Amino acid sequence: MSRPNIVFMMSDDHAAHAISAYGSRLNETPHIDRIADEGVRLDKVFCTNSICTPSRASILTGTYSHVNGACSIYSELDYRVPTYSQVLQDSGYQTAIFGKWHLGTTQKANPRGFDDWRIFPGQGDYIDPLMYGPAGEGVVEGYASNIITDLGLEWLGARDTTRPFCLMVHHKAPHRPWVPDEKHRDLYPVGSIPEPETMWDDHASRSHVVQDVGMTIADHLIETDVKEPTPDELLGEENTQARASWKYQRYMRDYLQTIQSVDDNVGRVLDWLDDEGLTENTIVVYTSDQGFFLGDHGWFDKRLMFEESLSMPVVIRWPAEISPRSRCEAIITNVDFAATFLDMCGLDPDEALPENQGRSFRPLLRGEEVQDWPTSMYYRYWEHDDPEHHAPAHYGVRTQTHKYIVYYNDGLGSPGSSDRVLPTEYELYDLVNDPAELTNVVDDPAYKAVREDLENELLRLQNVYGDEPYQGPDTPRLNWSV
Repeated sequence: MSRPNIVFMMSDDHAAHAISAYGSRLNETPHIDRIADEGVRLDKVFCTNSICTPSRASILTGTYSHVNGACSIYSELDYRVPTYSQVLQDSGYQTAIFGKWHLGTTQKANPRGFDDWRIFPGQGDYIDPLMYGPAGEGVVEGYASNIITDLGLEWLGARDTTRPFCLMVHHKAPHRPWVPDEKHRDLYPVGSIPEPETMWDDHASRSHVVQDVGMTIADHLIETDVKEPTPDELLGEENTQARASWKYQRYMRDYLQTIQSVDDNVGRVLDWLDDEGLTENTIVVYTSDQGFFLGDHGWFDKRLMFEESLSMPVVIRWPAEISPRSRCEAIITNVDFAATFLDMCGLDPDEALPENQGRSFRPLLRGEEVQDWPTSMYYRYWEHDDPEHHAPAHYGVRTQTHKYIVYYNDGLGSPGSSDRVLPTEYELYDLVNDPAELTNVVDDPAYKAVREDLENELLRLQNVYGDEPYQGPDTPRLNWSV
């Protein structure tokens, strides 16, 4: 068989629990579900830094943030670190990316390793977005999810049919501020959307810095998010729960409507591949750059190492190797994507990407047992001083059964207070007995041995990946970190 093609579709902030293939109670995503039905659903894929720029950089390079330079949304992908798209291009693949890039604003930060590209500046706009590419920039009329799919299909139609291709269709949806396509505005009406079971989590056992995050549905979703002013009778601390419920319905209505357009456009791509006879030899991937809180624990946004934010939905179809309706429960990270794509295309990722820190999960997709596959993953979120979200910098380790998180706090005071300095704080969750992560058991004597094991595993992983544990506010920092 000739070398396979790749169509890699990625959205932004699409939580797995808003995909019906993952059991969503909220919405239906029939076209994304089709990929899972005809291929594999991966259930334990995690981002290593839950925010847009870092996750995209890790996917492209197969490296952690401290290696590729993109530690935060205020940083750029280090152009000296090679990407899998460059390797594929050099090996004869036709390559293109359309949609969201968000890996920097300088000339050096423009897409590399692509024959064609057209991207949004920054986050981009949902309606009539400005886009730029090798030929310049201009406004493209229409709705963003439709536009980038149009561009991708047009490029496929004009490709050299004698050579394999790698096409990336990267949606900005469902990123804030959640502006839906007009044709979906009647879906998921206010009052019809179930609230998550953890929406009224009181956070009593959590770290102080987590209790202080600026990501609550009640108080941190603003008028541009919910598209109308909050009624006066819902204002005030005594009305917090009613206000949260009111905002949740409007937030989720728009969020789910933007996802519907993504799903529609996934269907367009699948239909095009069928019509062109390319289904059998084309690897189709759908994922999101990270997860998202959908009212879970009373929050929206991402950043934190809790499951809703950490988890990435991933479904893959490749009839040549992947059995229909397969499931994969192995721990995988976004750092593993580049190695996997190159392996699928017949290339050795360790030779092709000298900085590679990932591992191909291709054998897992075939249903093979890999005895030495990792049973833990390492996470680090760097943006400790974000003025809007107040999400603390932290690192941690997740295994199949537990999660251990260290909020090193960097001498920070609590938001709004300049005189209270917070010490390092810790959290430990038993994912078997407490899958919703409601109770921090880090100081429970019954978990003393578990905590010690996880502390050692965290240090081991930091050593493996070459990431220094935090040493204090005077520690020299990488010039790209915040």
